[in-house]
Amino acid sequence: MTTTARCPTCRAVSHKDGNKLFPFCSERCHLVDLGRWLNEDYRIPDQPDTSGGGADSAVPQKPDES
Repeated sequence: MTTTARCPTCRAVSHKDGNKLFPFCSERCHLVDLGRWLNEDYRIPDQPDTSGGGADSAVPQKPDES
């Protein structure tokens, strides 16, 4: 049974068998995704959002004045 998935970059069908870059369909798509991470287009928050209102309702934090 061959595992298939959609490439996260171009949405083409990608096959796992013999593809060392799976789930990407090509080295180009793999490098495009890497570039997006390095350019910080994708970000993982360092703290969970507990405001309940999303980024628009977040209140900026003032630095400690110690």
